[in-house]
Amino acid sequence: MAETQVLMERLEKAVIRLESLFSDSHRSTGMECGAVNGVNGGVAPYVEAFDRLLNGSVAEFLRNSKILEGDVKIHAEMVRAAFQAQRAFLLLVSQYQEPQESEMAVLLKPISDKIQEIQTFRERNRGSKMFNHLSAVSESIPALGWITVSPKPGPYVKEMNDAATFYTNRVLKDYKNSDLHHVDWVKSYLNIWTELQAYIKEHHTTGLTWSKTGPTASTGSVLSTLTSGQCLPPPPPPPLPPGPPPVFDTDSGKDEATTSRSALFAQLNQGEAITKGLRHVSDDLKTHKNPNLRAQGPPVRSPTKSHTPSPTSPKNSPQQIHSPLLELEGKKWRVEYQEDKNDLVITDTELKQVAYIFKCNKSTLQMKGKINSITIDNCRKFGLVFDNVVGIVEVINSRDIQIQKEFPVPEQFKTAWDGSKLVTEPAEIVG
Repeated sequence: MAETQVLMERLEKAVIRLESLFSDSHRSTGMECGAVNGVNGGVAPYVEAFDRLLNGSVAEFLRNSKILEGDVKIHAEMVRAAFQAQRAFLLLVSQYQEPQESEMAVLLKPISDKIQEIQTFRERNRGSKMFNHLSAVSESIPALGWITVSPKPGPYVKEMNDAATFYTNRVLKDYKNSDLHHVDWVKSYLNIWTELQAYIKEHHTTGLTWSKTGPTASTGSVLSTLTSGQCLPPPPPPPLPPGPPPVFDTDSGKDEATTSRSALFAQLNQGEAITKGLRHVSDDLKTHKNPNLRAQGPPVRSPTKSHTPSPTSPKNSPQQIHSPLLELEGKKWRVEYQEDKNDLVITDTELKQVAYIFKCNKSTLQMKGKINSITIDNCRKFGLVFDNVVGIVEVINSRDIQIQKEFPVPEQFKTAWDGSKLVTEPAEIVG
């Protein structure tokens, strides 16, 4: 761990030196790498192809995001940084042989950090007027994890693209008749993933192929690549506090090696860096060195003597701050922070309404009538019973969810479910 820390410190210094060499034009867009390397002719064809994607669809997305400004613009800059981190990784793949799994964790960490930063920004801005924009990006940005998927990474990117369209459709619905800038934003963002699928199909159909002739990749490889004069992106803005790590997963064609590599993204935030946020406490704030503090109240318990969280600990504070909510806000039913409630019922529904269920635990909700769509977000042990939904029922970041659809049947008949539909027959009466 000590050697890794030293290498990472050298890496940070190298980035600072490189940043001072970039011109203002490079910093304004961060998409000029392809042009520079194209002149030198020193990169693999698939790196040049990735540069064309950066200078094309990604750059167009950044321009449209800048027009919308606000949270969308800030989010887009994080997307730019994530793609630049992936470009640097692809450059390593083209020059080095595949490393050991332990080294791979360090090499993938820059991409993982950017993805996590993007998703955390969305969670911290749930009140944003452009929350659907932020959600479209956050739900699909894990597509950058295609580099850990084999043998077919292309379909994985398509799955992430499909996750984005749920929210981009909402954006189009809200703005298609009022502000076409948002329509352009949607088209440019979805185009990124369409072009990335085409890029993967052409250059990485069965997954990444590391160099067969170069040295084995390591943390030192990152340093040597940064200091070799290759064009790399400027450092990103300071990272936000870590949120839930992204999970890269596919439903088929995964062996144990692929599964373990996909899980790396969930483990990269552990290690010595976890102590960087701790604050030094001076002697005048310590009760055992300041008698005046002891006179003001009981001594503070050492965290090493008890693992029971205090009533004001971060884990308990959300339950105290947020009150249960069940109300209609415009056309949205908001059901939030319900705990141990099994009698929740919504009856006055309309076709244009949607339902958003957030942070509900050990509860059950019954929805009468027909509604447009239902979203269950960050819930645990939650049951949903509904009559009819025009669109979809979406479950996000939730566990132990039970959903059933109720059909009314006449009592004079015998009705059974045959696995795909209800079959009704006249009831037989034996006299």
